[in-house]
This record gives sequence, C-alpha cells and structure tokens, in this order.
Amino acid sequence: MSLVLGLDLGTSGLKAVALSARGQKVAEARAGYPLHTPRPGWTEQDPLDWARAAQEALRALCEQLGGAEVVGIGLSGQMHGAVFLDKAGNPLCPAPLWNDQRTALEVEQIEQAIPRSELIRRTGNGAVTGFQLPKLLWLRNQHPALFQRLHKVLLPKDYLAFLLTGALSTEYSDASGIGALNLAEKRWDTDILQALSLSPDLFPEVGESQRVVGHLSPAWAQATGLQAGIPVVAGAGDNAAAALGLGVSRHRAGVGSLSLGTSGVIFIPTEQPTPEPEGRVHLFAHADGGYHLLGVTLSAAGSLEWLRGLFPEVGLETLLEEALQAPLGCEGLYFLPFLAGERSPYLAPHLRGAFLGLSLAHRRGHLVRAVLEGVALSLGEVYRVMRPLAGAQRLPGTGGGSASDLWLALAGGALGVPIHRVVGDEGAARGAGILALVGAGVYPSLREALEATAPAEQPATPPLEGLEPLRKGYAQAVEKVLELYKN
Repeated sequence: MSLVLGLDLGTSGLKAVALSARGQKVAEARAGYPLHTPRPGWTEQDPLDWARAAQEALRALCEQLGGAEVVGIGLSGQMHGAVFLDKAGNPLCPAPLWNDQRTALEVEQIEQAIPRSELIRRTGNGAVTGFQLPKLLWLRNQHPALFQRLHKVLLPKDYLAFLLTGALSTEYSDASGIGALNLAEKRWDTDILQALSLSPDLFPEVGESQRVVGHLSPAWAQATGLQAGIPVVAGAGDNAAAALGLGVSRHRAGVGSLSLGTSGVIFIPTEQPTPEPEGRVHLFAHADGGYHLLGVTLSAAGSLEWLRGLFPEVGLETLLEEALQAPLGCEGLYFLPFLAGERSPYLAPHLRGAFLGLSLAHRRGHLVRAVLEGVALSLGEVYRVMRPLAGAQRLPGTGGGSASDLWLALAGGALGVPIHRVVGDEGAARGAGILALVGAGVYPSLREALEATAPAEQPATPPLEGLEPLRKGYAQAVEKVLELYKN
C-alpha cells in the first residue's frame, strides 16, 4: 500500500500522520518542543528544536509503517513566523512566532510608508504585529549586524522543507500571511518592498501548494528511516491545510469551516481576492488556487481552558454540566474573550478580557456558560463582518470545543449557520497529506483528491434560537471595554 505523510509544525509540537490514498489515517506520531517568552509579549522558538522534533516524529512514524511505500511528504505549519537564515542555511536567532507582539513600532513604520488602504488593496490585510514582514523590519532595527548577514527569511513549514530537501521555497497560502505578497498577481509586491528598502531576494520563490519543491535528502533519509528521494510537496499554512483536510475549498460552494480550538477560526473560501475594506478580517490565498476570508477570535477554547484552571477541584465535564443548568444570558453576565488581545474584527493586541455584570447571584456555572456564550458571540461579530463578502450555508466544526453540543448550538445561533461536527479530525497534517497525494501523482488534481478524501460529518447541531437580545448586550459590553483600552 502506497502512503503519503503529512507534517504539521504547530506552536506546541509537531504532528505527523501517514494517510492512505483515500485519506484514511494509518499511523500518527508527535514530538514536542518548548515555547520561549523571554519578554512580555514575545513568543519565539528555536528552529533547531523543530528539526529535532521532525526527525523524532518521522522516525516514530516510519517504525509504525512496516516497510510500506511512502510516495510523498506534505508540509503545513503555524503561519507568520520568521526563520532568519544566513548563507550557510543556519538560523541567525530564535524565530518570532505568529502571536509575537514585539513589532508595534515596525507596524507603524510600514503603514507610514504605505497607506493602510493600499496595503489592504494589495495584500488583503493591513500591517499586523504577528505577520512576518514587520519581524523583518524589527531585525533590521534592533539587530543590524544580524540583518547584514541575512540571506533568506522563511516561514516555519518552509524551513522544514529546506531541511528535508535543501530547497528555498514557499507557496501562496502561507506567503499571503507575510504581508508582502500581491494577492491578485500572486507575486512579491516590489512596490511595497521598495518603499521599505527591502530586497525581494530575501524571500524564497513562491508557487502552488501541491507542487514538488524537492526530494528527501540522503542525510534525512538516514536520520528517519525513510527512503531518499521521496518527493516533498510545498504544502500550505495551517488554516488552509486544515480546511483541505475538511474538504473545504472553492470547489464546494457554500461550505466554510469553524474551528473551536485554542483560538476560534472562521474560514470561508472565495473565488476572488476581495478584501474587507478596513482589514477587520484577513484575506489570504487558499491552497486550492483560490482565496479565503479568515476571521479569528484569539481565545476561544483557550478561554475555557483558562477558566478551568481556576477550578482545579472539578473536571471539565462537571463545569460544562453546570453551564447547561445556567440560563441563556447568565442573568446579565457577559464574558469578553480578549485574554490575549484580539484579532478580528478589532485588531487590538492590547485589548483585554472581562466579565461584565457580575453579581452576588452568579455561581460557577454562570461563569462557565458566560465564557461559552462570549466566545460564540465574539465569533458571531466576526462573521457579521465576513458575510457581506462571502458567506456559508453550512460549517463543518472542529477543535476541542466542538465536542460540546451546547457550544456548537450557541455558535450556530450566533452565526446563523448550521454547524456539523466532523467525524475524526487530523487537522492541518491531514490537509498536508492530501496535497502530497496530488504532488505524488496519486490524483491528477486537487479537486479529485478532495472528493476522494472528504471526511464524514454528523448531522448539524440545531442552532440555539433567541440570541439577538444577547448579541446586542454583548456589543454594548464590547464598546465599553474598547473605550477603556483605547490607545
């Protein structure tokens, strides 16, 4: 049986899966690495830790396969990070990650050089602290000696491709989260780079997600137990890859996706690169050759996990049961899930969360339910911004939060879209493997690969009705907190 491998370089660890031609998982392996926060607002990782984790996971996967033929490897990973390489291919420093907030000054510099409206028109987004482009300016501003030695800047998954094959490359979905890719023309925007005095030579070549960028080197074959020469496919950024794993693409009209993971993500495919005029939600290239809108609530299941940590005496099941007993609206209690700042639609990294309306009548169950409702209402506000540009008639639901019927019902009610829980979820690693099926020639096109590997879904969880008064109260609560944290 011929297999493909899909690797997903996440923030907390690397996941590797082996898939059959029908997209069925045959084996899985994981390897972890630390997250470093040397200063408040900074998040970074050592690219060499990623390399060790990739070898560990691939070795473990290879041991499970019993000599089965591997015909391709696909890659995915956290978007927006910056791996700064010298000419020898060595990292110059730790890699700042997608949620790193050190670049506020550089974001201002970018939008002084290129008006925000022009950035949005060209790249689909304004300048964002987590994106790679401001990180490049940060290196030049803060470490000019290192910047002088800089040869290439790579995204995290593309650094894996470099390790595996020696190729310096990227693809449209991940590259569109850098901040320097012209979306309509799918090329590095030389006008933007010239305005910032940056050379386009700092970036790798860019192309389609399913293309083969290189072949597994003898050194990595020896280190992992795989055969040298296996084709390595460019892959996709984690959100685009996860969408492919769910079968979500421009080829299935009216289908988006909702992830209730640590962050909450609404993903809506679109044929045209039409950005939200104010940049309140992201527009990126999709791995299927089209585009997609992306709206993010940064602390979704992360909010529930934070609250659970405050009550170590009981388990999550008990907390969710207590939430079921609390009434809709929690008797006037609202939770604003801005624990790590907020992305969509406020783009306010300094915003902070809050419980509003607390009284002596509120109990633990009210707090838990308020978190579930607050996250759902936050996602509803995100979707209200996205819907005029592209909408969905149904949303496959994934992530740890999708295990809760109550949370899916609240989210479906807040968005006004039925949500179907997906049976089995390999996330971005599965999507990377599907791209490898195309690159390896198992399927002649991505459309055919997606049709053959589409996952099963459960019937939609009935959306909870009657949320409009709650939505209005939530919006008013957000206005109060936005005023509090203005500038």
